[in-house]
Amino acid sequence: MNISTEHSYDSIVIGAGAGGLAAAARLVAAGKKVLLLEAKDRVGGRASSEDIDGFRVNIGAIAIEIGSTFEETMKLVDAPLDVREPTPATVFRIDGKIINPAKGGWGLLLGGITKSAAKIGAKFADARKGDLPEENISTQQWLEGYTKNKTVHALFRNLCAAIFAVNADELPARAFLIYFATKGAFKQFGFCPRGTIGVWQDLAAGIEHKGGTVVLNTPVKRIESADGKVTGVTVSLDGKDTFIAAKTVVSNMGPTATVALAGEDLFGAEYVEKLKRTVRPTANIVINFATRERLIDIPGLITFGNTRRLCNMGELTYTCPELAPDGWYMYVAYAVPRPAMGDFDEASEIELAMQDLRDEFPAFVDAKMLSVRVMKGDWPAQRSCSGYDMPQETPIANLWNVGDAVKDYGDGGTQACAVSAKNVSAHVVEYLA
Repeated sequence: MNISTEHSYDSIVIGAGAGGLAAAARLVAAGKKVLLLEAKDRVGGRASSEDIDGFRVNIGAIAIEIGSTFEETMKLVDAPLDVREPTPATVFRIDGKIINPAKGGWGLLLGGITKSAAKIGAKFADARKGDLPEENISTQQWLEGYTKNKTVHALFRNLCAAIFAVNADELPARAFLIYFATKGAFKQFGFCPRGTIGVWQDLAAGIEHKGGTVVLNTPVKRIESADGKVTGVTVSLDGKDTFIAAKTVVSNMGPTATVALAGEDLFGAEYVEKLKRTVRPTANIVINFATRERLIDIPGLITFGNTRRLCNMGELTYTCPELAPDGWYMYVAYAVPRPAMGDFDEASEIELAMQDLRDEFPAFVDAKMLSVRVMKGDWPAQRSCSGYDMPQETPIANLWNVGDAVKDYGDGGTQACAVSAKNVSAHVVEYLA
């Protein structure tokens, strides 16, 4: 284990999820001495992979954006972006009919459903010009101003669920419109043929190639401080608490866990109260399964309309057949409970999602179930719903947060984590100058 306990690191990054890896990569690319510490035995955090019965199963997120801040980060450490792009990337399945939005956008998607399609489409154009609803208006409330059509509402609910892991009545309309009207709406992405963990492994290898240190199975026990600044972290090495000094610390654990590691007193009552008011973790249900017969001939992600809880699904073996044993087609389906930000009955919510899959695909009854993972609480789908993010900066001058609880407004996915890391790494480099 190549950890220096005698000399100070320029930066210690806590957590090797998307945000932590991206921050460490940018810092080593800037010539800084970086230690990345991960509590688990693998990189990738809530978007990693595991092996089940010969299948490479993804734990959470599966899609990596192409031509994005994340890809830019990979290039900084000479890491390949090993993904295969499905074409079309996304389609919609509404009452058994497939609609490809790339061939007509929102007009095509909504035109056959509601007479209000033009009005709704115009509001997306207005959003691109900066004309946005107030922050306290939910996506559902905003949409109700233009249509009562149940299919349209079901479709928008599933869009909110697929991207943000919340329901339409929980997501601010402003965040929804900013994402879909101005941030590109996740149009170009790919799947890694080694499972999503393969991307993170490549990024970790790039960090080490540039001189950084990545250490697994090493949870941080405390963030240490003196005179109002952090001084490093304490970890357990060889069964003993060991202090590792650092000039700066970047946390990818989420601001709530960061405060717990450093102690509330360091941050002050105002920050702690804001944290408790603001952060709203979201939940989803990730269902991995395989079939002997292909359920549907679609290479990318399918977003559904008129389902109970199921929001989207992808067959990963269409583009990456090596993820499953020969003769198998492997899928991942996502469902979002009601509510997504609060307590819910796990068994009931899982069954509603399963019934959606049975209704959409009768052959699902013969599927081999690989895993059903409920992501919530301390291991959520999103550490905070879009629109309810904390600042990346903290009251401590040399401590920052990255990840999906400190996103830019209206952002989402691994791309949002990469953007937060780009912003924070620039602050760290400036601080160290």
